[in-house]
Amino acid sequence: MKVSILIPVWGLLLSVTLASCNFFSSSSGAVGVRATGVAYEVVVVADPATWDDAVGNKIRDELHLSVPGLPQDEPSMRITHVAPADFDGLLTYVRNILMVNINPSLYTKASFNVERDRWASGQVVVHMTSPEKEVLLDYLEQHPGQLVDYYTKIEMSRMEKVLRKTHSTWVKNRLKEKFGTVLYAPEEFDSYKDTTDFFWSSNNANTGRMDIVVYTFPYTDEHTFTKEYLVARRDSILGANIPGAFPGSRMATDTDNVSYTATSQRGKYCGVLRGLWQMEGDMMGGPFVSYARVDEVNSRVVVAEGFVYSPETDKRSYIRRLEGSLHTLLLPGESDAQEE
Repeated sequence: MKVSILIPVWGLLLSVTLASCNFFSSSSGAVGVRATGVAYEVVVVADPATWDDAVGNKIRDELHLSVPGLPQDEPSMRITHVAPADFDGLLTYVRNILMVNINPSLYTKASFNVERDRWASGQVVVHMTSPEKEVLLDYLEQHPGQLVDYYTKIEMSRMEKVLRKTHSTWVKNRLKEKFGTVLYAPEEFDSYKDTTDFFWSSNNANTGRMDIVVYTFPYTDEHTFTKEYLVARRDSILGANIPGAFPGSRMATDTDNVSYTATSQRGKYCGVLRGLWQMEGDMMGGPFVSYARVDEVNSRVVVAEGFVYSPETDKRSYIRRLEGSLHTLLLPGESDAQEE
């Protein structure tokens, strides 16, 4: 693989179509079909009277929630609606399906159930059932974000699997040597900057530029995991290592557009910063997402971050691809085998 020195030249649209209609043989010997469709696309199977009513509006609003941390609104999912009578053939092979069924003779309460591999391998079918429209609408209002969060989690998991098969071997090997960590970056990442406790790699694309940085600092106490502390560390480390095009320009966090959430990775605490970066002294900026975890073996914090520079284009697919890469991060003592 060609490896080049990373230079601050800012500026390949990479769509992610993860599945194709290939035949496969299951472990039982039966012949089936692999799930089809594009990432973050959902086929909603619902009666037109339901879809055109308040329940349908609520589901559309939910699936069209904006991807967090972007400079402009971009919907989380693409939706295709089909009536139950028309749901057949190739539509049954789509990777993400939402089936809405309202029937007072079958159901006594609203529920959310998941079925995998119903008609195709790698498929997820969500069943939302209820005895009445009003009951389902009340359920949706009491569980905001449930649908979009679930499908996003599924797509991130699919992205991880793709990256484990097709990734930048050079980045993986370099991070293993430098930090003892594993991270599967997109395979086109072959430019880099490497300094003490800091690693930066990029696809160096003129359009749809994606970058990943990994850096470490000593872990002192739980107060490390606050928005204020992690933003201060980010600005200090990235500001010193990522210059802009003009003298004195440096990367910084847009503190008016950043959020902090706590989540779990590999069963352990993970602090997530999400928002916008900007180049002080320059006119550049874009979205970023950052994962911070404690490396207990070495008493340090390991931060893995992805950021995008793609002016005047949608950024949803880029930041999601980078976040899928962050999900693959393994710290010292965490086995890669458990992720297969």
